[in-house]
Amino acid sequence: MTLLWNAESLWEDLEPLLPGLSIEVVAEAVSTNTTLLDRARAPAADEGGTDLALVRRSRESAAFGHRAADVLPCLLVAEHQTGGRGRLGRSWASDRGASLTFSLSLPLAAADWSGLSLAVGVALADALDAGRTAPRIGLKWPNDLWLLDGTGAGRKLGGILIESVAVGDQRLAVVGVGLNVLPQPAGAPSGLTHGYGCLQEIEAGLSAPAALGVVARPLVQALLDFQRDGFAPFADRFAARDLLRGQAVTTTLADLPHGVADGVGPDGALRVRVPDGTVRSVSSGEVSVRLQGPAEETPC
Repeated sequence: MTLLWNAESLWEDLEPLLPGLSIEVVAEAVSTNTTLLDRARAPAADEGGTDLALVRRSRESAAFGHRAADVLPCLLVAEHQTGGRGRLGRSWASDRGASLTFSLSLPLAAADWSGLSLAVGVALADALDAGRTAPRIGLKWPNDLWLLDGTGAGRKLGGILIESVAVGDQRLAVVGVGLNVLPQPAGAPSGLTHGYGCLQEIEAGLSAPAALGVVARPLVQALLDFQRDGFAPFADRFAARDLLRGQAVTTTLADLPHGVADGVGPDGALRVRVPDGTVRSVSSGEVSVRLQGPAEETPC
């Protein structure tokens, strides 16, 4: 299968928003997030006596743009990812063309990083759902995209993993995205608790490169907006796609075993209403939240 990524056109579209951007497409990577984090941590290589190195690792004729010491923005796409990582150390593998797996690294000077994964999810979902009157994509706090089958029901479509590293006096954000593109082969186990959804169920014939073309600019714009304004501009859009709201959930917190999800707070923390009626806030990274079903069917 030949995948044509149109990296040059994509670079021309994105570079005005992210000056110094480079785009790479590689045949295989263990994890695009890990690759970009390792580059940022490594000492700058001396390439021909200049601190600007032309990227030459692309599967296409050349990657586009220049990068200084691996801290300028970089969009890295892996056609085949062998050891991708999800939240809480979960694995995310992808076959060539079956999934879209990429990471975008950029310096991010946000005053508050709370809710960043939710803002990224909103940007991706809005882009992929553009032009549809009824949303097909829901967001499961804190970092999953689901293909909706009905109220409170769906299958996992993709995930987001955000990591960061200090580089000098800057904080470099690495935003990793994995989206299922092709249907699974008949009889193949999904390995997912809540099933498998793919983009071709939303748009027949959609390819991984085409999906990247749909989401790349909205993602970049969302990151710039978040850096300036935080989570607030995304709150209502997240609420419109909030898969957990009104659903009975369980958590791994010893003092909060179950409750009913009650949206998110201004900082993106999950609000959970417990049996005595009080509301607790749960921040991303503290727990794994399991959807149990409509609250009226699974009372707490």
